[in-house]
Amino acid sequence: MGWWHPERSRAQRRLRRAIPFAGFVVLAAALSGCSTDSQWERFGMPEIKSEQGEHILQLWQGAWVAALITGVVTWALIIGVPIWFRRRSDDEVPVQTRYNLPIEIFYTVFPVIMVIAFFSHTVRVQNLALELDENPDVIVEVVGQKWQWTFNYPETEAADGKNVFVSGTGDNIPTLVIPVDKTIEFQLYSPDVIHNFGIPAFAMRMDVVPGNDNAYQVKPTETGTYAGKCYELCGAYHSRMLFTVEVVTEAEYEAYLEQLAANPDNVSDEPVKGGLYSENLINHDEEGHE
Repeated sequence: MGWWHPERSRAQRRLRRAIPFAGFVVLAAALSGCSTDSQWERFGMPEIKSEQGEHILQLWQGAWVAALITGVVTWALIIGVPIWFRRRSDDEVPVQTRYNLPIEIFYTVFPVIMVIAFFSHTVRVQNLALELDENPDVIVEVVGQKWQWTFNYPETEAADGKNVFVSGTGDNIPTLVIPVDKTIEFQLYSPDVIHNFGIPAFAMRMDVVPGNDNAYQVKPTETGTYAGKCYELCGAYHSRMLFTVEVVTEAEYEAYLEQLAANPDNVSDEPVKGGLYSENLINHDEEGHE
């Protein structure tokens, strides 16, 4: 059957073919420049400053590109078919197509292929983002409690192998200081309710669950000051669960630890975790849970 009508002029047919082709050209040109220079090009994602986050950003961009192309094709068919196959006079009967087996097979198979592609890429990126190096450069034991954060730096040389820590209050937002270009492991604990430790600039976050020792790693790629927050509605003062992240050079990081070690209020024999549920698993078979 097709889209061709003998009564249409060659110019009309050329115009009909040119319009959708021009749309695809414009869409391809717009999407071919996808980078990380602006939020439009990142499809709303923040500027990413970690190696793991770059993989997540690429997955996010690819999903949007696929969704936009699928949307353009779908809407072009929905709008185009009634326009091009409409009745043009009372004496004309539009083309009557009862079924088209190749198209119906395509409409069935192609969505399955898209789902498989999305799933495989999602699993690949998830594995990259959650991969744990057995020997991270820095370990920070993060405790989320009602209603602030505590950051522990265990076995600090500047404190003779003891733990140094900073803890926020309702009036004081704590600062998490970590070195650039180093693998940082965040070990997450909670003594009370479920929180969620996340840093938008790293595109990473994870639940902080009582009785579970969750952990993830990031490798910051650029020095700077970034915002951190709790992504879980954890109770009445959830809005206080904010913190600041400072990514600094290694020398500045060592100087920061020495500064903490010089203040007895920031030194403890063991990491400050706040309670039983942050130190012991609820179920022994949950050991190593992520």
